[in-house]
Amino acid sequence: MVKTRFTASKRRATSKVMDAVTREQVCLSLIEQLQVLRQSMHEREAAMQATLSRVSTRYQESARNLIHYLALRVHDLRPLQEQLAWLGLSSLGRSESHVMANLNKVLGILHSLTGQEWLDKSDEEPAGSVSSRRLLEAHAVDLLGTCPQGRPVRIMVTLPAVAAADYSVVRELIEAGMDIARINCAHDEASDWVAMAKNVRHAAKAIQRDVKILMDLGGPKIRTGDVAPRPAVLRMRPQRDEFGRPFKPYRLGLKSADAPTEMADVDANIEVDAKWLGHLKIGSQIDFSDARGAKRHLLVVQRDERGAIAQGLHTAYFTPQTLLTIHGADGKKWRSALAGQIESLPGALHLHRGDFIRVTRDGLGSAAVMADGEPGVVKETAHIACTLPQVIEQVRVGERMWFDDGKIGGVIRKVTDEGLEVEITQARDGGEKLIGDKGINFPDSELDLPALTEKDLQDLSAVAQEADMVGLSFVQRAQDVYQLREQLDRLGRSDIGIILKIETLKGFENLPELMLAAMSGGCAGVMIARGDLAVECGYERLAEVQEEILWCAEAAHMPVIWATQVLETLAKTGVPSRAEISDAGLGVRAECVMLNKGPYITDAIRTLDDILRRMGGHQIKKRSMLRALRSWSAKEGDGPKASNSVTGDPG
Repeated sequence: MVKTRFTASKRRATSKVMDAVTREQVCLSLIEQLQVLRQSMHEREAAMQATLSRVSTRYQESARNLIHYLALRVHDLRPLQEQLAWLGLSSLGRSESHVMANLNKVLGILHSLTGQEWLDKSDEEPAGSVSSRRLLEAHAVDLLGTCPQGRPVRIMVTLPAVAAADYSVVRELIEAGMDIARINCAHDEASDWVAMAKNVRHAAKAIQRDVKILMDLGGPKIRTGDVAPRPAVLRMRPQRDEFGRPFKPYRLGLKSADAPTEMADVDANIEVDAKWLGHLKIGSQIDFSDARGAKRHLLVVQRDERGAIAQGLHTAYFTPQTLLTIHGADGKKWRSALAGQIESLPGALHLHRGDFIRVTRDGLGSAAVMADGEPGVVKETAHIACTLPQVIEQVRVGERMWFDDGKIGGVIRKVTDEGLEVEITQARDGGEKLIGDKGINFPDSELDLPALTEKDLQDLSAVAQEADMVGLSFVQRAQDVYQLREQLDRLGRSDIGIILKIETLKGFENLPELMLAAMSGGCAGVMIARGDLAVECGYERLAEVQEEILWCAEAAHMPVIWATQVLETLAKTGVPSRAEISDAGLGVRAECVMLNKGPYITDAIRTLDDILRRMGGHQIKKRSMLRALRSWSAKEGDGPKASNSVTGDPG
C-alpha cells in the first residue's frame, strides 16, 4: 500500500513538472509567433504612409489601428488562439478596436510567465481598450448625433414622399423615436427634399430634440426600363364563400367627369356621361357586355347629387369601350355612356425558368410574342431596356444577371451591339413578373461606373444646403470618395459627413481603402446596404459579409448603419415575423439601425426602440455583457435569490 501511494504521488509530481515544461514551451512558441505578427503590423503601417498622409489628424489613430487589424487578419490565427485560450489568456478574438495594445498585453504576460523582461510598448499603440471605445463614441456622435437616454443605438427612418407636404407625418416619426431622417434623392425632386428637411428641423425644434438628416445620392443604380402598359381593364368581383357562391356584391361608383369628389365606400369609381347619369334612379338596372363578351347586370342602390353606386354579383371586366344600358321602369332604354377613367395596367413581363429575354439599350419593353398556330413557339423574344446601357459592353457571356433584388436570375448567353440575350435560370415554379424601375445586378462583372453621376453632381447643391450627412451609393473605389469630398469642399460643406453605402461586391472587397479615403474628411460612417449586397455576394454569404464589415468598421472606429428590410413586414403589414425580430436585435452591434417607410412605420419605430433598449444591456459589438438575468432568478422558497451585482444588490 505504501509503495502504491509513493508511485502515484511520484506520477503526479512528474506530471506537474511535465506540464510546467510544456507550458513554458507553449509560451515561448507563442512569443515567437506574436512577435512575427507585431512586426508585420509595423511593416504594413510603414508601407501605407502615403495613404496615411491623406488621413485627417482626428482619424490618425483609427487609421493606424485599421492597418494593424488588416495585417493581423492576413493570417489564420485559429491554432494560436487555441493555445492562448489553454493558458487562460486573451485569444485576440475581440481586439478589433485596439489590435496592437491587445497583442502587446498578451506578449507582456507571456514574458512574465517565462521570466523575461518586457519593456513598455504603449507608445506604439494607436489606441487602448478604453481609448478605442471613446474614439468610436466620439466619431459616432460627430456623425449621427447623440443616442437617446437608455438606448445605445440610433434609429434612422426613410421619409415618405408625403413628408414634404405634411408636417404632422414628420412630427409623428420623431415623437415615436426617430433620431435620423433619411431622404432618398433617387426619388422626388430637389424642392421636395428641401421641404422634407425643413419639416424635420421644425418638428425637431418643437419637440426639443436633435434630429440629423441623411440625404442619399441616387448613384449609378442599374434598373429596368419602362414596359409597355397592358390594356386598360378594371376587374370587379364579388366576395364568395367556400363553395364559390357570391355573398357580398362589389360596389361600383358612377360619377360624371365634372363631379368634385368620387363616391365613397365603393370598390372603384368610373366616369360616365352626365346626361346618361341623370336617368339613373335607385333600383335601376344597368346591362352590359364585359370585355370577354359575358352578359352582366348592375343594380343601382344609392343615388345623390354626386353620382350613383351600383352593385354586381358576377365578376366583370370593364374597359373604356364598355357600353352601358339603362332599363327604365316603363321599358325605355338609354344606351351609350362609355365607361371612362379606367387606367392602363402597368406593363409586366411574365418570366419562367428556361425563358429568354433581351436586355436592350433603350426602347419600351414588351412581352414575348408567340407564333400563330404553333403552341410553345416564340416568334419574338421578350425584351426590356437597361437604364445604364454602357454596362452592355462591359459584361461577358456566362456571367450572371439578377433582376428585382434577386427574385429573377439569369445567365448572359449572347452579347451584341444592341444588347444582351439572357436565359432565365432562377424563378419560382409559377414564374415571376418583371416590371419597370426594378434593380439589375451583375455580381460576376467588372463594371466601370462612376459613383457620382451627372444627376448626383446636380443634386449635391440641394444636399449641401440641407444635409448633415450624404450617402454615397454604390461606392466602389477610393477615388469615388475623394471626388465626393472635393465636391463638398467646393460647395463650402467640408463639415458634412460621408456615409459609405456598401451594396456591391467590389465595394465590400475595397472596404478598407474606402474607409481610409473617407477618413480624409471630418466624419464618416458605413452603411451595410443588405438588399443589393445580398444579391451581389449571394444570400448564403450575407451573414459572413456583414460580420466582416462590422469588424472592419470597429477596427477603424467608424460608426455603422444596419440597413435594409429591418422590421419590414411590421412596417408594411403591422405584424412582424419572428425572424425579423431576431434580426432587429442584432442591430445593437451597430451605431444606427435604419427602417424603411410603410403604413405602420410608427409601430415599427416603437418596437425597434424596445428591442434595442433590451439588447443594449446584453451586447456591445462582439462582446457579451453579463447583465444579471432575472428570467431564472430563484423563486421564493428555492434558496437565495440571484443578485444583480457582486455587491449583492437584488436582481
